[in-house]
Amino acid sequence: MTADAGATRWHQFKPVIQVASGNFLEMYDFFVFAYYAAAIGRAFFPSHDAFASLMLSLATFGVGFLMRPLGALVLGAYIDHHGRRAGLLLTLGLMAVGTVSVAVTPGYATLGIAAPLIVLAGRLMQGFSAGAELGGVSVYLAEIATPGHKGFYVSWQSASQQVAVIVAALLGVALQQELTPAQMDDWGWRLPLLLGCLIIPILFLLRSGLQETAEFATRKKRTASLSDVWRSVAANWPIVLVGAMLVTMTTVSFYLITAYTPTFGKETLKLDAMAALIVTLLVGVSNLFWLPVMGALSDRIGRRPLLIGFTLLALVTAYPVMLWLTAAPSFERLLAVELWLSFIYGSYNGAMVVYLTELMPADVRSAGFSLAYSLATAIFGGFTPAICTWLIHVTDNKAMPGVWLSCAALMGLIAAVLAERVGTAAANSRPEAMGAELSARRAS
Repeated sequence: MTADAGATRWHQFKPVIQVASGNFLEMYDFFVFAYYAAAIGRAFFPSHDAFASLMLSLATFGVGFLMRPLGALVLGAYIDHHGRRAGLLLTLGLMAVGTVSVAVTPGYATLGIAAPLIVLAGRLMQGFSAGAELGGVSVYLAEIATPGHKGFYVSWQSASQQVAVIVAALLGVALQQELTPAQMDDWGWRLPLLLGCLIIPILFLLRSGLQETAEFATRKKRTASLSDVWRSVAANWPIVLVGAMLVTMTTVSFYLITAYTPTFGKETLKLDAMAALIVTLLVGVSNLFWLPVMGALSDRIGRRPLLIGFTLLALVTAYPVMLWLTAAPSFERLLAVELWLSFIYGSYNGAMVVYLTELMPADVRSAGFSLAYSLATAIFGGFTPAICTWLIHVTDNKAMPGVWLSCAALMGLIAAVLAERVGTAAANSRPEAMGAELSARRAS
């Protein structure tokens, strides 16, 4: 490769790094909060009952997911109306405020009731911004992609999340080796959050250099107001619903193999906590490999073959591999199962995210994408750890997470089969399509 060719490729790929960097912060903060939920609970929600303290912390974590649909509607509409660049700077700013509020707020012992209220407000703001962050990043990448490489470009939205998983897991391993449990409870849990604060200026510097996408800048017809965006999203509700079903497979598998793995490995399988963190780290590396590879493959063979093929593969294998794991739990078996599920997740999601950007109408692409993604995450994905724990408890079957993943795969399979039909029907029902059809009839 010549120097000029290398410079050209870097110039083409540089915006991918700029836009995906903020997506890293969003996922990094969510994972750090989940990893250290117990210590955060004791700092901000002290109680004589350790379970109550943990549940209050996890409830605060969950509120962030419930805020995502609202953020998708409000901020997604803002992005569709004011532009991709302006919206992505806004979501990064809101995320930054939320990250700082959790990292630097003194505990309950110092501030009293104000401490958990500040943390709760920060989590609400983070969830609100995350509701449009994923959609904004995905749409931006889809619109700047070079011809024939849209799947590869958009896959870096999810790939940047895997970097967050890797970094959070590495920090977890390092802190467990260097600090005592008492130190972790007292102040150690703040270190990963403070690191997130330190990189915020770098992320702003990267994103401030973004240019508006040419597709948005040259669009002749734009929505006149935010209310117009919301009306258009409501008119396209079948596409949003199918999109949410497509995302369900992604979000359930992702939170199953990342956020739930440390808890599942330690509490259910009774493995060493360090072993579970190492598995999570390797899953992040595996995801980071498969996502761009399969995104690029979808550019060559199409999106639907991957969507249908890997939902079927999940349906056939998810529960059997979990049965195999729980029959004789070990680090090796946990790693093998998680890497297999990582392969399924990365292959499916590498095609799904770009397909969802293509499915949404151009005038509500960010809002529609964000709402579909946020609904699936709020209802199914974010609560996957809790649902899996409950299923194991009520059935006394440690392999039940495989059943939950199979249900998500079935939903994804149905959506993949119906998506094109629903998209075509919605396109034909839009006023401009109806007007074109009426003109054609008159001409004939």
